[in-house]
Amino acid sequence: MTGTLTSGPTADSVAVPVAQVRRLEAAAMAVLPEGALMQRAAAGLAVVCAAELKSRVGQVTGSRVLLLVGAGDNGGDALYAGARLARRGARVDALLVDKRWHVRGAQALRAAGGRVQEVDDLIVAGEQIASTDLVLDAILGIGGRGGLREPAATLAGIAYATEVPVVAVDLPSGVDADTGWVEGAAVHAGRTVVLGVLKPGLLAGPGTSHAGELTVIDIGLDLRGAADLPGSVRLMTDSLAAQAIPRPGAADDKYTRGVLGITAGSATYPGAAILCTGAARHGAAGLVRYVGPVSGEVVRRWPDVVASEGSPAGAGRVQCWLAGPGRGTDEDARRAALEALASEVVVVLDADALTLLAGHDDVRAAVRTRLAPTVLTPHAGEFARLGGADPGRDRIGAVRGLAANLRAVVLLKGSATVVADPEGTTYVSNNAPPELATAGSGDVLSGIVGSLLAHAQAQSERHGTQLSDASAAALAAAAAYVHGLAGSVAASSGRPVAAVDVVAAVPAAVARLRAATGS
Repeated sequence: MTGTLTSGPTADSVAVPVAQVRRLEAAAMAVLPEGALMQRAAAGLAVVCAAELKSRVGQVTGSRVLLLVGAGDNGGDALYAGARLARRGARVDALLVDKRWHVRGAQALRAAGGRVQEVDDLIVAGEQIASTDLVLDAILGIGGRGGLREPAATLAGIAYATEVPVVAVDLPSGVDADTGWVEGAAVHAGRTVVLGVLKPGLLAGPGTSHAGELTVIDIGLDLRGAADLPGSVRLMTDSLAAQAIPRPGAADDKYTRGVLGITAGSATYPGAAILCTGAARHGAAGLVRYVGPVSGEVVRRWPDVVASEGSPAGAGRVQCWLAGPGRGTDEDARRAALEALASEVVVVLDADALTLLAGHDDVRAAVRTRLAPTVLTPHAGEFARLGGADPGRDRIGAVRGLAANLRAVVLLKGSATVVADPEGTTYVSNNAPPELATAGSGDVLSGIVGSLLAHAQAQSERHGTQLSDASAAALAAAAAYVHGLAGSVAASSGRPVAAVDVVAAVPAAVARLRAATGS
């Protein structure tokens, strides 16, 4: 996992696009003394770098730090941070990779005993990188566009090839701050020190693999209401995910906890039904009801599932329907999907149901005209069939666009799963290990999604309300987070992971969330 958050202020679960970051910074600078914001950033950077040096070489004094400095304010942040480290006894050198640089920052570093020099010889510069204890990347900031130019591109490549520890200032240089897209050369950081507030490009797209661990430092931005700013993205966390799986109360029974109906599986793919029902049993719902052609196989594997060979229309009351995994795309499967969509409860469409949605106007019309939420869970190929194009460079924007077009919640699977509702409320869950890239993993995820939604719908009914699209999006993102954690639990032994292992790990994942949050 990369791009994962390790520490930060209370608003660290919200990522804000560049245009909004500029406004937040301008508002802070309007009430602070000149240069105060940069000094706060430098102080936080120096603290994180000092901790890295102590961890790697035992102390700051005598350690070697190399700054790669560009023309923007990030360069100034790094130069002032370097001055602080130099005053603590580190040997700090700054390589200027642009013809412009922050003059006062360079003066401060020199005054503290550091050295500042332009890149005249790439071989010499490469030797400096290879022999240092820590590289601080401050080449480009959040305003950077496109890949790195020379000499920065070569220097970033040397740092990556020599495996020197790299700390990025706010964003790895060469990564698009809003989308995470990487075009050409970019810095690979082991840690990114995020200034004030997360940026979307750290959470989705290739940027996640360049960012390493994320540490958010408080520089005094007013983040009240940040989650409601245009284009903001919410990062799913332990606490948010745990809220989606509350412990049963003394007055609960299996029906008040929610009933999930599942129509999945076929003679060709019975395993899909077994996987999604198996995962759903360990979510928040109190009862899982299966209807479809492989009811015998399902109940033999999971005797607590109520299974029949009927169809959604005659299955009895449920609070959520999950349709599609392994169900096929024949007329019977299409009818089952339409019956589920005709209900007044939240519906999850996955796998074959998404193929039906892409290929049949009546299924698409049924989704667009529903009053209750519909949640779609495509992988990239299914997303392309639904939207006419793959997610492209801007996965967050693409998911928002498809959600608005289909009037549904869209969950785009991936190492960083993006979820958006029709109004643009967006979540990212990025804790999925690579072991989840295995057959049947998506079926497990859909079962968890359905279970959490069934429970939430049941709670809404008890209070005389209807589950909203925004709530459904939050719950779908929480399910992706639980799924990712279950994958990590399954992989923790070092053994190869199959989807059945992920199903078995869901209870331990839920327990770990509850233990971490005290819930």
